[in-house]
Amino acid sequence: MTDTKGSETGQAWLGSTIGQELLAAEQRVIDEALDGVFGEHLLQIGRWGPDDGLISHSRTQHSVTVYSRGQPGQVVADFARLPFANDSVDAILLPHTLELSSRPHDILREAHRVLRSEGHLMILGFKPVGFWGLRRWLSKGKFPPGIQQVIGDRKLDDWMQLLDLRVQDHKRFLFRLPVSKKLNLTGVNWERFGRRWWPELAACYWMQARKRVATITPIRPSWRSRARVVSGLAKPSMRDAVKSVVKDD
Repeated sequence: MTDTKGSETGQAWLGSTIGQELLAAEQRVIDEALDGVFGEHLLQIGRWGPDDGLISHSRTQHSVTVYSRGQPGQVVADFARLPFANDSVDAILLPHTLELSSRPHDILREAHRVLRSEGHLMILGFKPVGFWGLRRWLSKGKFPPGIQQVIGDRKLDDWMQLLDLRVQDHKRFLFRLPVSKKLNLTGVNWERFGRRWWPELAACYWMQARKRVATITPIRPSWRSRARVVSGLAKPSMRDAVKSVVKDD
């Protein structure tokens, strides 16, 4: 289950300067992705930042945040046992939810269960390498606060393939140094340079996948198949034709 205490620690950190810059960068990525997501229901599983802040610009008819047990919210549930029917949700957002939990595989499988065929699964995560990964290593796993484990984008890609989720979009972003002080980098587009020249040093990644639709290829019954045309047979010779006429006479 999600560590409620760790989640609250992370929420407090998001109010810091570096936390606010992280949220702003993630909000831009999510808003861009939500422009192409339609349907009836969108779920954000796990609180991250302001209530409903990340999905406030959703184009779906209904959007709701599912909170973990012990947190105040309209919908409270165990993320590994969601109170929704199979194939009932058009889109799901997991904002670092897998990294805040000790059961990421169970949460991912549950998200797959409630997602409709061709539904969207969107995931935010921290990269285990780069400057942010180095600071996490130096702080003995305490940065960012509340994160139980960092799940790299390549590992997550493997997990989703096992669930037959097809990755359609993958971005690495946020190339600021992991320091609390606000950096004055006016005039330098570090995001554009980082994505082009050193993508592995990004602090975060965004992955968007769609649930595959099972297809069935009909097999034509053998008794309805057409007769095969056999090629390469020798044509009858003129001598054979004459013999046939003489014999008939």
